[in-house]
Amino acid sequence: MGEVAVLAVSAVLLAGFYAAMAYGLGLIYGVLRIVNLAHGGIIMASAYVTWQLFDRFAVDPFAAIPVVLMLFFVLGMGIYRGLVRFLPRGPAGAVQSLLLLFGVWLVIRNVVYLLFTGNEQVIHTAYATSSVRILGGSFSATRFAVFGVAVIALIALHLLLTRTYLGKAIRAVAQNPDSCTLAGINVERVYLLTFGLGTALAGLAGVLASTLFAINPSFGAGELLKSFVIIVLGGLGSILGIALGALVLAFAEVFAVYAVPPYLTTAVGFVLLVVVLVLRPGGLFGQRVLR
Repeated sequence: MGEVAVLAVSAVLLAGFYAAMAYGLGLIYGVLRIVNLAHGGIIMASAYVTWQLFDRFAVDPFAAIPVVLMLFFVLGMGIYRGLVRFLPRGPAGAVQSLLLLFGVWLVIRNVVYLLFTGNEQVIHTAYATSSVRILGGSFSATRFAVFGVAVIALIALHLLLTRTYLGKAIRAVAQNPDSCTLAGINVERVYLLTFGLGTALAGLAGVLASTLFAINPSFGAGELLKSFVIIVLGGLGSILGIALGALVLAFAEVFAVYAVPPYLTTAVGFVLLVVVLVLRPGGLFGQRVLR
């Protein structure tokens, strides 16, 4: 029973990072109906920015969050202004958006290779070795901090979407952009801000990832795939569903050690994805629009 409780706590902490990792991808898809393949590259780039701030200016990763959010919000708007807004809307632009944003990811990765080589980088903070004991298990204090930031991000995003004019405009555009145009909502501006916000959330995930893992220019590929699994599990376009989907994936991976060898646990999520797509294409929690 004690081992199960320890694994459950570990799964909940992991789910916090997974949810933060998928928020941006889910938000952009929910509004623009674009699968942002540059998402993994943004996470990796943000992790490198965080490492540079720590290495050159001794800025703690968690203290760097406001700077990174602002920087990647502006970057996201730049990507939208310079590239994404020229794509055709609807099914006609789906393949083009995949190719375009995959190209952005390749550019980001190769720029990082040129600037920092392919060596792995690690952020060593003063609290990196600190631990917290719960239910007989010892957990990294950093993982609790990451979980706390992820919960704050979920609450802030939920309040933004439900309590502000911008949030209501985003939800309206996600449901019917044509009607929003008739109602006087600047749909193009909503798309711009949404892409910027989604990119900023990917930047947040990069900050959190840099405190947990060693990073290199190839980092982000696995995070993109898992983010996609999470938004499919939770229901495409559902922010709260993303949190639940992250919880399902984390529990599946952590408790898979009872059934499969440790090196196969990362494949559990993809098996779960196939099963959900076959049995419940709308996701485990239904297909909702930014609730």
